[in-house]
Amino acid sequence: MRPLAEMSAAAARAVRFVLTDIDDTLTDQGRLGAAAYAAMERLRAAGLVVVPVTGRPAGWCDHIARMWPVDAVVGENGAFFFRYDHAARRMERHYTLGAARREADRARLAELARRIVAEVPGAAVSADQPYRETDLAIDFCEDVPPLPREAVGRIVALFEAAGARAKVSSIHVNGWFGDWDKLSMTRALFARAFGADLDAGREAVVFCGDSPNDAPMFAHFPNAVGVANILDFAGQLEAEPAFVAPSRGGAGFVALAEHLLAQRPGA
Repeated sequence: MRPLAEMSAAAARAVRFVLTDIDDTLTDQGRLGAAAYAAMERLRAAGLVVVPVTGRPAGWCDHIARMWPVDAVVGENGAFFFRYDHAARRMERHYTLGAARREADRARLAELARRIVAEVPGAAVSADQPYRETDLAIDFCEDVPPLPREAVGRIVALFEAAGARAKVSSIHVNGWFGDWDKLSMTRALFARAFGADLDAGREAVVFCGDSPNDAPMFAHFPNAVGVANILDFAGQLEAEPAFVAPSRGGAGFVALAEHLLAQRPGA
């Protein structure tokens, strides 16, 4: 991982799409600050496409797609994308799984939630779980005292023993019954909404993230960027970003935005 300042001017000028995680990438201690929000506004004003790619739930993503300065949002670690057409006042919702399968999986995940909370002291079902459609989020440090790494590993093991896929973010372990991830749904979004081939145009994309569940995105994009708190997960990442911002959280995202904007025409 190299300092963000080493991303070349040519690479920065080639970027057309900015994809970003939310928790501890745009936010700091659970709050979205004015500077990070303004950075998204500035990127869009400069003609870039901005898409949060997050583990947060469908209920939040409906709000984000409508209210934030973004072009779409990928949620629940790739279970869906939402895209709001402001002119038509219409939300486009695209899911990996159909409604019947999502309902059946919620019952299975509810039983798994009871088991995990019983077997891992201190773990809790995430406060945002009522707004989820496809996955289960187990809180290990957002609204509960931080759990040790061993407890987080135990949560992952319980998900996997039940046949679920599990990913660790900076605050939750998310688990689901299916094969999707952040990258697979982002690929679908680009094809359906933007008419772009995500694999053929990787140099036009920057992804910014902070934790192990961002690894598929870090691996795919040659100019992926981690905010500085990615270093907290040293040795735990299946793939690392090419670059590291100089600051943690929202300030790190702002540094990325400024680096990209400095290379735009008229900067």
